[in-house]
Amino acid sequence: MNESDETVSQMAIQPDQLKLNRSRKNLRRDIGNAIADFNMIEDDDLVMVCLSGGKDSYTLLNILLNLQKHAPIDFKIHAVNLDQKQPGFPEEVLPNYLKSIEVDYKIIEQDTYSIVTEKIKEGKTYCGLCSRLRRGILYNYAESIGADKIALGHHRDDIVETLFLNMFYGGKLKAMPPKLLSDDKRNVVIRPLAYCKESEISKFAGLMEFPIIPCNLCGSQDNLQRQVIKSMLQNVGKK
Repeated sequence: MNESDETVSQMAIQPDQLKLNRSRKNLRRDIGNAIADFNMIEDDDLVMVCLSGGKDSYTLLNILLNLQKHAPIDFKIHAVNLDQKQPGFPEEVLPNYLKSIEVDYKIIEQDTYSIVTEKIKEGKTYCGLCSRLRRGILYNYAESIGADKIALGHHRDDIVETLFLNMFYGGKLKAMPPKLLSDDKRNVVIRPLAYCKESEISKFAGLMEFPIIPCNLCGSQDNLQRQVIKSMLQNVGKK
């Protein structure tokens, strides 16, 4: 390839690189503001980042690793994935990715899938029980390694949707707090994506080409109530 061909090649990839840089900058700003506003991460913290294999948690880990290099405080990151033994789960994807970016990580293997399918009647959604089991396992592991914070990948849209879910279906005014002490008082949970739009996260994840693992491998039904709220908010946004 001659010099002119190389120049053309560089020009061809430049737009996507510019989009990626802009998206990363937007996310860094929003995450940095959330961390500062809620004092989410402090000097010498060990932050356990929970990975599901979805766009949100990949983005969270990527931006936190980026901030770790430039932040005025020192903190450590430990990535964790819970392999719940759903049929068809591509168990090699996350370890391969985490090795490639050279981050400290742990894959926890617990067969919660069998428990959920045994306990939940056919036609009912698995999500509630699955979530509680997953939370308990992750909280116990965080305590065992001395993690100061547990970072989850819930973003601004999740928080707004949860508020409306609780209002319409639960009769209460309650959303996901950006930072909270867990019910058992053992762990501090943080949501650094609290100010981030889902559309920005989707854009960033696409540009980064993260190896996304679908969340429907267990065969559970969509959370229909959340889908109704999501659709309602999207329609309101278009008007």
